[in-house]
Amino acid sequence: MSCGRTVLFVFFALRVAYPQTSEREIAEEQLQQQKRQRMFGIFPNFNASYVSNPAPLSSSQKFRLAFRGAIDPMTFGVSAIDAATSQMSDRFHDYGQGMQGYAKRFGASYADSFNGTMLAGGVFPSLLHQDPRYFRKGTGSFMPRVFYAMSTTFRAKSDKGKWMPNYSNILGNLAAGGISNLYYPASDRGAALTVQRAFVVTAEGAIGSIFVEFWPDISTKFFKHH
Repeated sequence: MSCGRTVLFVFFALRVAYPQTSEREIAEEQLQQQKRQRMFGIFPNFNASYVSNPAPLSSSQKFRLAFRGAIDPMTFGVSAIDAATSQMSDRFHDYGQGMQGYAKRFGASYADSFNGTMLAGGVFPSLLHQDPRYFRKGTGSFMPRVFYAMSTTFRAKSDKGKWMPNYSNILGNLAAGGISNLYYPASDRGAALTVQRAFVVTAEGAIGSIFVEFWPDISTKFFKHH
């Protein structure tokens, strides 16, 4: 056998013995790891990537990641607490009181959460080819990391890894606010309230990003757990 044929034979034999892992398979492994991430062991932290240069997600992976967060038990728990506080302050007065009023408030709160998560984390990132995940900075002093975390509310990475305006998050929050007009009382509907709800959700996301950025530091320092 000639030298050239020997090299080709060895090359193809190695490819058969050690098949190359596809980018999608790598993304799936990283995604499965993300879906196990929780803060304090209970709060979902599925959208945070702590991997350098992670593989891009496919559209189906983006939807599955968003859906996993949308149906997490803690998401229902937060909606239940939100509904209770709304009922105590008689927010959305037209829903009334009692169990029926509470059920309406709970349904509206969870619908807000579900719609926002799926639109900003699945629909628009797929359409606009943006990555819905939070990419931790992890280095530098405190304030630059705070500003970085807050900035991710308004900027995101494309599927190719380039930073760009976070259209997915902004449009997703606005769209979710618009859909909420279908189930909120007539007195709590309108364009102004839609923008207000989108602004509140965006602000909450900025605050949440700060906590996600520093969670590994907090976990390591106080819980001795990476």
